[in-house]
Order: sequence, then structure tokens, then C-alpha cells
Amino acid sequence: MTVLQADVLIVGAGPAGATAALNLAGRHRVLLVDRLAAPLARIGESLPPAAARLLQDMGLLDAFLRQGHAPYHGNRAWWNGAWTEHHFLSDPDGHGWHLARGTFDLWLRDEARRRGAALLASATVAGIAPENGGWKVRLQTRHGPCDAAARIVIDATGRSARLARKVGARRQRGDRLVSVWQYGHDRTPSARGFAHIEACEHGWWYSAPLPGQRRVLALHTDADLLANNALRDAGWLEAAARKLPATGELLAQQGYAADTLAMATPAHTASLDAGAGPGWFAVGDAALSFDPLSSQGIFNALYTGLAAAEAADRTLQGELQAYRHYNGELAAIGAAYERHLAYCYGQETRWPTAPFWSRRVPAL
Repeated sequence: MTVLQADVLIVGAGPAGATAALNLAGRHRVLLVDRLAAPLARIGESLPPAAARLLQDMGLLDAFLRQGHAPYHGNRAWWNGAWTEHHFLSDPDGHGWHLARGTFDLWLRDEARRRGAALLASATVAGIAPENGGWKVRLQTRHGPCDAAARIVIDATGRSARLARKVGARRQRGDRLVSVWQYGHDRTPSARGFAHIEACEHGWWYSAPLPGQRRVLALHTDADLLANNALRDAGWLEAAARKLPATGELLAQQGYAADTLAMATPAHTASLDAGAGPGWFAVGDAALSFDPLSSQGIFNALYTGLAAAEAADRTLQGELQAYRHYNGELAAIGAAYERHLAYCYGQETRWPTAPFWSRRVPAL
């Protein structure tokens, strides 16, 4: 059996994995593996202004701006019975972006290939074992199994963290949050470019304008609070949103009409007991999974992809403890995220006995 040789093998070609690959390609042999031939549509479209610095550092900003993603000028929230507004007018980095997510993911994957990474799509990891100071990875492809040998592996498999768990890391889940979402189109263009958030007894709603006069609509709640037949009713999500005082008004103003079925995806907080170890790193949701209320998911994917690439590069140059510094960065990010999330949920006090909100009261 032919053995594919790589310095770094990255499993998962989403934003985190592709970012790690494009920052290592050209200096090292990089093999990027993904179970899908092309990215799927998925929720998670907000990129905050600070992402411009990361994109600039990676030499990607000009190409990114040419893609025409919609400006993201801030958030407007109906929270605790009042409007709050956070805008980016005074942000030194300017505005953020509401992404056409499929276009963005495919662009990063193609950029990794353009810089020299090899892409093996429609392949999954069947097994991994240490060998000769690196790793031997058994891959299952459309044409049968094949083996790869790599000095470093990077887990970019998302919330499942499949690769990190195979090498011994333990996944710690913080809650049971899920996102039920769908896309639609607006009859009227969004004049302000704001993301919209509204709290309700069973969770919170989100909507944002996307390029091409499209819009995403989502409910975030705990999995056990979601009605069993909700996803079998094609019109349930839109109908429920239209009954809300703030979201209903927004959808009416925009002339919104859903044009996809509602889909559900995990949105819980989770982390690994260690996000890296000798010869391996986890990035993006595999390392730290964020509640979407933080609006940090894609930014975290870009940042950890870049940071892990730098640590992997130092490791390949002989700095074998580089993974410890990366773990320290993840710990600092996780602590700041937990503080910010507790503050945001703590500002909504209208339903103290409702299960969704009582589960988010910080322990004394």
C-alpha cells in the first residue's frame, strides 16, 4: 500500500483547518483531508472587525474584500425588555462582515491549495497511531483505504473533535444548546447591516442580512426544550419568529420569506481538557466550541488556525514544547469567553424560573 508522506496532516478543511494549512504550505509538506468534496451550507456568518487584522497578517485581506461580503455594522438586541445597540462606528478596524459562508469556506480551501497544500477530499480517518516520532494515519477514501505518515497532525473536525479524542484528549461539554436555522430572502434591502437578537422564554433568536439580499433566521435553545415535531413542520420556524414582538416586526419590515427548510445543528459550549499535545494540535470548534451569542466562532477558527500553524512550524524546527504555549493561549481565550458569556446571559432576568435561563445562572 502506498503511504502518503507529509510533515503536517490536517483533518477538516473548514475555516480553521484551511487557515492552518495555508499558513504552513510553502514551508512544509501539508496534506489537508476532508470528508466532503465541497463545503456544505452551514450557519455561522458573522466576522467581527478585528478579523481584518488576521486576514491582513495572512496576506488574505485584499482578496477577501473583493468577494463582496455584506458589511456588518453591529448588533441590535431586544434583551431584558429593552433595546440595546452595539455598533462598530468607533472600532479602529471599521466594520465587520456578514459572510456568504459557502463562498468563504471554499475560498479558504482553494487558497490553501494555491499555496501548496495537497487536498484529499471525500476521505475520513479510520485510525491513528504513533510511529517513528510522528503518526501513522489510516484513511478511508472512495477508492479504499490508504495510509499517511505525518510528523504532526491537526484536528479541525469541528465540535466532534474526532482526531483529538483518538489521541487521548477528553471533550468537556458545557450545555445542550442547539441552533435551528433557515435561509430566506428579503424583499427590501437591509439599510443598516445590523445583526438582530431577541431573547424569549426558551432561548434567543438571531437574524442577519447576507449578501444578495438574503437573510438567516435562527432560534437557539436547549435540545430538550425543542418540540419533537418542530423540524417536521416546514413552516414552524418562520411562523414562530413572526409571533415575536421585535423579530416579527423586523421580518415584516424586510419582507422576509423563507426559502429553505429549517435545519438543526449543535451550538453548545465545549472544550478539550488539552487542546494540544506532543505532535498534535486542535483548532477551531475542535479546540473551543463557542455559544453563537459570542459571535466569535469564525474569528476563533481563523485565530486558532493561525496560532496552531505557528506552533506547528516551531515544533518542526525543533521547539518540541511549542504546544504548551498554544495550550496557554487556548486557556486564556476560554476564560475570557466564559466571563463574557456569563455577563451577557446575566443581563436577561425576565424568566428566572424558565429552564433555559435558570441553567445559565452562574454558580455562587
